[in-house]
Formats: sequence, C-alpha cells, structure tokens
Amino acid sequence: MLCDLLCFSHLRWNFIYQRPHHLLSRYAQANRVFFIEEPLFDARTTDHYHITQINDTNLWVIVFHLEKDSQNKYVVERQRLLLSYLIEDMEIDEYMLWYYSPVALAYSDHLQAKLIVYDCMDELSAFRFAPPALQQKEKELMQVADIVFTGGYSLYEAKKDKHPRVYPFPSSIDKEHFEKARNNLSEPEDQKEIPHPRLGFYGVVDERFNIELLKEVSAAQPQWHFIIVGPFAKIDAETLPAGNNIHYLGSKSYNELPQYLSGWDVAIMPFALNESTKYISPTKTPEYLAGGKPVISASIKDVVEPYGNNGYVYIADTAEEFIAAANIALHNKDDNNWLQKVDAFLANISWDKTWNNMRLIIEKSLTKKFEITEQKKIKEYV
Repeated sequence: MLCDLLCFSHLRWNFIYQRPHHLLSRYAQANRVFFIEEPLFDARTTDHYHITQINDTNLWVIVFHLEKDSQNKYVVERQRLLLSYLIEDMEIDEYMLWYYSPVALAYSDHLQAKLIVYDCMDELSAFRFAPPALQQKEKELMQVADIVFTGGYSLYEAKKDKHPRVYPFPSSIDKEHFEKARNNLSEPEDQKEIPHPRLGFYGVVDERFNIELLKEVSAAQPQWHFIIVGPFAKIDAETLPAGNNIHYLGSKSYNELPQYLSGWDVAIMPFALNESTKYISPTKTPEYLAGGKPVISASIKDVVEPYGNNGYVYIADTAEEFIAAANIALHNKDDNNWLQKVDAFLANISWDKTWNNMRLIIEKSLTKKFEITEQKKIKEYV
C-alpha cells in the first residue's frame, strides 16, 4: 500500500545519524525515498539539483543548487521548478510527503500527495537562527497534514490540540548496535591515552549544550576527564571551556560511537535548560543505557520521565548536583541490579517497533482516505 516518499528536511543526511535516518531507511526497505535537503546557493551558472543514491538502497538524497544571486522573491519558484524536474526525471507518480521542515511547504504545497505526514521531531522555532517564517509555515502544515508525529511526549502535549491526529513517538534505539559498547571494544586512537575516570558526551555541541556547567565541573574535578564527541554548530568554539581534562574529539560516524562509548566510565548529557531544550527527547539516552553506562542528565522533561523517575538516569543541573551524581555513578558503575532493570525497560524499545507502529497508522490513514475518495466518486456517479 505504501508508495514513493518525498521527505523535506532541515538536516543534512551526512551530518549526524539520527531519527530521520532510522525511520526513512526502514521505509526505504520496500519503497523509494527521496530525501530533499535545504538548498545551497552555490550554482555557478543555472539552478540544478544533485541526486545521490545511498549505498545502492531505495534512498536518494537531493540537494537543490541555486544561483548565488537567487536569494530573492523568486527562490520559492525556483525550488518548485526543480522539484517538478525531480518528480519527472525519477518518474515519481504516486507519493507521500513527509516533512521535517515546515518551511519546505512554500515550494511543495502544489503537490497532490496520497498522504502528508509531519514528523515534528523538535520545536524548531525555538532553535537559534530559526527562519522567521517557520511558525507560520508550521501552522499551514498542520492544516494540510493527515498525520502528525512528535519526537517526544512533552512535544506531543504542546501539539496535541493543534491537529486531530497527533501521535507521540519518543526517541528509540538500535540496541544491538550500542550493546557492543559492553564488550570492552578496542580504544580509538584519539581516546586511548586519555586517563580515567572518563565522562563522555556525543552529539551536536550547540546552544543546547551547558557550557558553564562543563566549565565549573571540570575546574572543580581536575582528576576527571571529559570527552566531547561531535561537531560544533551555531556557537563560537572560542566560548567552549578549555583545560587539560577536557578533550574535544570532533565528529565521528554512527558506526564508531559504540567504540568511544565503551571506553567511558559515565555518559553525560549536560544540556542547558532553555527554550531550545524544552521539548527535546534525546536519542542518546537509551543509547547510552544500552551501552551499559551510568548516565547523568540535566532535568530535561522527557528524560526525567521515564528515565530519571525510575532510577535509570541521574538528574543534575548544577555543578554541585552533577559532582554528587558523578561520584555515585562512578562508585556504582558495575551495578548489575541496575543494569537488569535498564535492560528490562529497553526490551520494549526499538526503532523497528517505532517504525512498525508508525506504518500501521499510515496504512490506516491511507485506507481511510481511499474509502472517502471512492464514496465521493459513487455519489458523483449517482
């Protein structure tokens, strides 16, 4: 019943492997997926698009390249034209639309899709440098979408009254991938000389990262070593704390993450509490736990419940709270009773289950739309 899918994303496919990758790669097991990124204004001559097939799968990544001087009122029309070329060139007939970026509705609102899905993984309007038109475009997308998924329960609470069919799907996990970290994997070259105890973080270092907390804790505990894995975005790297016990290792691939996680004593999520973190549901929470590591997190709502309230994760916001939690975590890092409880919880979570549940909702909606269309045809005929 499913068909080709056109996905419009604010994320680059090759940036960090996260929610869109897990879901769309599963969709692509049976149907074609066209992942359309935000445009680049780097075309030297005429506007064009570049398409890349991912590892001989049913998934293609598309980037629109627009002329450098095209940042004007005709940008939307140019993207609309390139989108039409893509649909014609790839012989895309019946299709669904899947949005991560509501802004893309501006140049795709003419398409006649079998179904429109809005997977609202974050409250993007709260992020730094969010496009001014984002909130208005989300309102418009809510009006035309058939289904809305949310990336967590707090985001669901914020969106549930804005659409009749909103479904929460918090961050999930590829357990087998991260359970490898329990096997004392060989140390990566850039980590193996870092002394223990190690407190590690992987992910994007941006406005959601609590710079001051890292600065205070690392200064107060010089014997602890903090390992930060991931790219910097939307912040000045010069503002990040520096010290002999802070190690910025840069971006790593999804496949490399268990190798780094394996060598840590404690995994951390030192998020700032601000508008950009109000509705997040960090995927790294269950990933860290699957790796068998004790976790310290800021009091992010979707981490506190269910992870903090059930004793799976330590919650700390201040330097004093963080240090106290780390001391306990380091002492209890080989707690088998805790790990058994964690494993029992994680047994009910997987990206396969998440996708299967999403697919059932999608198929039910497609069937309902088809039945309504057929009923209209019958009435018109009669």
